[in-house]
Amino acid sequence: MKKKLIVAMTGASGSIYGLRLISSLMTFPADVFVLMSEAGRQVTAHETDFKSGSIAEYLEQIGAVFHEQANLTETDPSDSFAPIASGSFRHNGMVIAPCSMNTLAAISSGITDNLIHRAADVCLKEKRPLILLPRETPFSLIHLKNMVSAAEAGATILPPSPGFYTLPETIDDLVDSIVARILDHLGFAYDLSPRWGGKE
Repeated sequence: MKKKLIVAMTGASGSIYGLRLISSLMTFPADVFVLMSEAGRQVTAHETDFKSGSIAEYLEQIGAVFHEQANLTETDPSDSFAPIASGSFRHNGMVIAPCSMNTLAAISSGITDNLIHRAADVCLKEKRPLILLPRETPFSLIHLKNMVSAAEAGATILPPSPGFYTLPETIDDLVDSIVARILDHLGFAYDLSPRWGGKE
């Protein structure tokens, strides 16, 4: 069955995770709604070769393969009237990759001053999957308490901390190991990264 997912990218290091996740989701028959904060856009331009324009155009430029039933919709985080702002809009979950400490704090406090925060808040109140990739180190006690609050409310805290038991050889291997875990939590079958106990 075709799934609907929300992916948000905020102003923390690690924008490669968000881009790789979106690219991976587009290989499935899925509707993907993308939100990128202004700070997220600035960090992405600094860390990757994505400088401006749309995510869809960027993915086409790098040769990403789209499933014929995949759709990508980019929405302005200031658009409070977007469908994903409502709990009546049915979808299969949201991922914030990377998740800044500001975004984490807003979610854990129930603050909804932009569409990213609101869409995350909707996930929690509607009991839908919300996966947060907090990218900061070390974590302060405030950061840790915010993660606990978000987890207690129903979010999955998935720090982008790759494992090395698969013997990664490239940065892409490390990134894919994290994206693979996200896909697991969203219920997608993947071949991005080998599982423990098998060679495939």
